[in-house]
Amino acid sequence: MRIAPRWVRAARDGAMIVLGCIIFAVGFDVFEARTGLAAGGVTGLAMVIREVGLLFGIDLPVGIQTIVMNVLLLIPVIRTGDKRYAAKTLLGIIVLGFAVDALEPVLPPIGENDLLLCCLWGGVVTGFGLGLVFRVGGNTGGTDIIAQFIARKTGIPMGSSMIAVDACIIAASICVFSIEQALYATVALYISGRVLDAVVDGPSTQRAAYVISTHHEEIARKIMRELDRGCTEFEAKGMWSGERRPVLFCVLGRSETAQLKDIVAEEDPDAIVVISEIHEAFGEGFKRIDS
Repeated sequence: MRIAPRWVRAARDGAMIVLGCIIFAVGFDVFEARTGLAAGGVTGLAMVIREVGLLFGIDLPVGIQTIVMNVLLLIPVIRTGDKRYAAKTLLGIIVLGFAVDALEPVLPPIGENDLLLCCLWGGVVTGFGLGLVFRVGGNTGGTDIIAQFIARKTGIPMGSSMIAVDACIIAASICVFSIEQALYATVALYISGRVLDAVVDGPSTQRAAYVISTHHEEIARKIMRELDRGCTEFEAKGMWSGERRPVLFCVLGRSETAQLKDIVAEEDPDAIVVISEIHEAFGEGFKRIDS
C-alpha cells in the first residue's frame, strides 16, 4: 500500500477537524447552550460569562469568546515548536468558535424542558465531534491546555488537573444557572469523555493472546495454519519453579479467540492462556501505521 503524500494527509486531517468541530457545535447549540448545561471546557466558561453579561444587557457570543480565550491559551502550544500540531489546534479553535455562533440561530431546539435528554445526547454528540478532531491529532484548545500548565507547575497529574479545572467551571455555573443544571452538566461531561475515547481509540476488535504450554510447537503450527495468524515465541522463566518455558504471543480478531481456545484445549488442556483487549494493531497483517 502506497503512503499518501503529505499534502493529501494534511487535507484529510483538516477536513476531519472541520467536520468534528461542526458536529460539536451542533451538539452544543442544540442540547447544552439552550438548557444551561455548562459541561466544563472553555465553552462552558464562555456560557457562564455570557449569562453574567446578559444581566447587564451585554451579549457576549460564546463562539467569539472561545476564540479569544483559546488564542491566548495557544501561546504555550506554539512555544513547543510543533508547527503542525499548532496549525491543527488553531484550525480547530477558529472553526469551532465560528460554527458555534453561526449555527446557534438556525438550529431548532430539542428537549428544552428535558435536561436528562439534553445531557445524554449533548454528551454523545459533542464527544463524537471532539473525538474526530483528536483522532487526527488536532485540538480545539480549552481546559486541557490549562490543565497541562497546572500539572507542569504543581506536579499534579494531568487527569486530576483536568477534572479540577472542569469542576471549577461547573461549580461556577451554579451561580448563574442552578445546581440541578450543574449536576446534569457533570453527566454530560462524563459521557462526552467516554464517547471521545471510543472514537479516538476505535472499537476494541483485536485481542492479544499469550499461551504458556509444553506443546507450544503444535499450538503455534495450528494457529498459523488454521487461523492464518502470525505467532511469536518468547522465552520466559517461572519464578516459582525456576524452569524456562516458551510463551506464544499472537494478535487475533474478536471472533478468532474461541478458535484459539479450541486449539489449545485440544493440544494441551493444562496450558495457561491469557487473552486481553487491545485498541489497535499495526504492521504486517494489520493496517498501516500511517493510515
